Amino acid sequence: MNNQNNVTEFILLGLSQNKQVQILCFLIFLFCYILILMGNFTVIISITCSHLIGQPMYFFLTYLSLMDVCYTSTVTPKLISDMLAERKIISYTNCMIQLFTVHFFGGVEVFILTGMAYDRYVAICKPLQYMAIMNRDRCNALVLAACSGGFLHSFAQFLLAALLPFCGPNEIDHYFCDMYPLLKLACTDTYRFGLLVIANSGMIALVVFMVLITSYAVILYTIRLHSSESRQKALSTCGSHITVVVLFFGPSLFIYIRPATTFKEDKVFALFYTIIAPMFNPLIYTLKNSEMKNAMKKLWNRNRFKESKQMF
Repeated sequence: MNNQNNVTEFILLGLSQNKQVQILCFLIFLFCYILILMGNFTVIISITCSHLIGQPMYFFLTYLSLMDVCYTSTVTPKLISDMLAERKIISYTNCMIQLFTVHFFGGVEVFILTGMAYDRYVAICKPLQYMAIMNRDRCNALVLAACSGGFLHSFAQFLLAALLPFCGPNEIDHYFCDMYPLLKLACTDTYRFGLLVIANSGMIALVVFMVLITSYAVILYTIRLHSSESRQKALSTCGSHITVVVLFFGPSLFIYIRPATTFKEDKVFALFYTIIAPMFNPLIYTLKNSEMKNAMKKLWNRNRFKESKQMF
């Protein structure tokens, strides 16, 4: 293999080359990014400043919102600024950093979703043992395991990308650095690299997705014997989780479970798990959740009370 690397920077082709479309996308994605930050930080602050932080489900939701902010922040600010730039350039080093951070935060989010599914399984299928099983030490261990899993996944991706030789061209047909667009530019046979990407990203996403779907199927089977009120509450909670899982895993599986090829549609599908899912997650978890809405109202009223006291 030729390990020579003559490329010091990459040119991102972005979503469109049309200037008017770029300006429109700039406004749309800037608005989306503001909503992502406001929504997720509202969830984080509302939970951490209330009694909900003591409940495992909301403990995991805090970390999920934090990962959403970190995950989208590795991609979206660059995407927004590039909309107004004449040449969308990213250095080789920054490209490798972006690749690592995208897969790290994305991997942590995937495993946190798994922890949330496990929490709901224990709560519904083993309610009498719930507090003993899902104690704070167990929750902290699950978050630590999620971070470790995300790091191993992202380090493997980074290592594969670092081994690729680039000798030109240097135009990435995407709006951020990812493995398949980079494989397309590498000046070597990338067949084995593609298989390793599938084994890493694709199979992890597929296995976790199947585990999540199986756990929710078991939950739905179990609650058929519960009262109608319990069934409604469980369905509401699980429905929120399933919606988040489908939004995140559907496009991810489309991109990473196939052989190392790129399609024009990849950029559109990537928007779902880099921008759309982080934007809708706070809404999905709060719209039908009375506890979250009450926590947010108390926080809002507390802030208004403090402001009124300062005025007088």
